[in-house]
Amino acid sequence: MQKVISGKTINVNDEGYLTDLTQWDKSLAQAIAQEEGIGELTPKHWDIIHYLQEQFKQEIPLSIRKISKSGVVNIEEFYALFPQGPLKKASKIAGIPKPVSCI
Repeated sequence: MQKVISGKTINVNDEGYLTDLTQWDKSLAQAIAQEEGIGELTPKHWDIIHYLQEQFKQEIPLSIRKISKSGVVNIEEFYALFPQGPLKKASKIAGIPKPVSCI
């Protein structure tokens, strides 16, 4: 399915996750963050987004526990930066599929 975000037509699945990471860019991430109620992305948000993308590219399964042990962010800060489903929201903003560990 296709969706227009920030003037760009992108391919998404039925939950709104990008199906083609090559369509991702920082302006799209910022627009998705706005849609998800995150607001302006800070340098710490970007650290997490880049970490998630690297893990995805290396085919390393993601989980909240893995994020908390990453050294990128502690669990409390992760929940504060991406409230109400941090791994799901952060993954969507990062342009990667919803992690299997997310319900």
